[in-house]
Amino acid sequence: MLLDQFKRPLRNLRVSVTDRCNLRCSYCMPEPEYVWLPREDILQFEELERLVDVFLDLGVDKVRLTGGEPLLRRELPALVGRLASRPRIRDLALTTNGVLLADHASPLRAAGLHRLTVSLDTLQPARFRDLTRSNDLPRVLEGIAVAAPLFPGLKLDSVVIRGTNDDELVDLIEFGRGCGAEVRFIEYMDVGGATHWSMDRVVPRTEILASLTRRYGPIAAIDEASSAPADRYRLVDGTVFGIISSTTQPFCQDCDRSRLTADGIWYLCLYAARGVDLRGALRSGASAAELRTLVQTTWERRQDRGAEDRLAARDRSPLIPIDTLRRDPHLEMHTRGG
Repeated sequence: MLLDQFKRPLRNLRVSVTDRCNLRCSYCMPEPEYVWLPREDILQFEELERLVDVFLDLGVDKVRLTGGEPLLRRELPALVGRLASRPRIRDLALTTNGVLLADHASPLRAAGLHRLTVSLDTLQPARFRDLTRSNDLPRVLEGIAVAAPLFPGLKLDSVVIRGTNDDELVDLIEFGRGCGAEVRFIEYMDVGGATHWSMDRVVPRTEILASLTRRYGPIAAIDEASSAPADRYRLVDGTVFGIISSTTQPFCQDCDRSRLTADGIWYLCLYAARGVDLRGALRSGASAAELRTLVQTTWERRQDRGAEDRLAARDRSPLIPIDTLRRDPHLEMHTRGG
């Protein structure tokens, strides 16, 4: 088993298939203008497969397709089908904002996608428009309605921001219960282009639990061995939900995930300022063995504990200044796949 400096295995790979997105969520893409990755740098499916195979050789068995918005990538079900045919991938998942999901859910399921996560931060149309600069909430809800019966265990991810949507916790739980989905509340994180982030806008796990306890009564923590980022809880009626508290209670000590951008830059931590250029090695003719060596030696040197470092920071202002973001699109959350 391949281990880093803190004995964390390489098990979980997030693969971005595009940096483009059809929403402009305030916690991810708050600015009006962005620098996009050059089209010629975006990996072809065959290149993505070659790199995924390298990671599979080194122990990865969980692959999640991300973006940007992954459903904007043409012929995505074809890539899903090719990855699903690899038995070493035990868990093949995809995260989407849901806008295009109604048309894509069935082809993705037919192609062999195992699991699906949809981002849903609010159920209120006006608030959705403010958060995303889009009027597409009906399309998202339609996509969830189509996908829920096709993907048992569907997850709904909600970034909770104080003064924005923190009054919808119960509404989101009830919505998830109604469609058979598990809601996961995510603490607002100061990563990438979250240029409007501040600590006083973070709603911590303790506060989320207290709010839900007032409505539902006692909440039981689910004791399970997992490297997944969410801590899971059960209401008295059996409804399960999760909380990802990576801002106030980081899970760096168990983090087995890394991220491959759509243009082949490999990041070992969501907070990392620099990545490893696997596209350059691939397109310069590196063999599979040479690529494996590059990935292996990089992971073995890994010491990243980005969320813990941020928690300990004395001056916790937004992570990256706007002018720096405009010079390097790889620093953006939507480029490295969240």
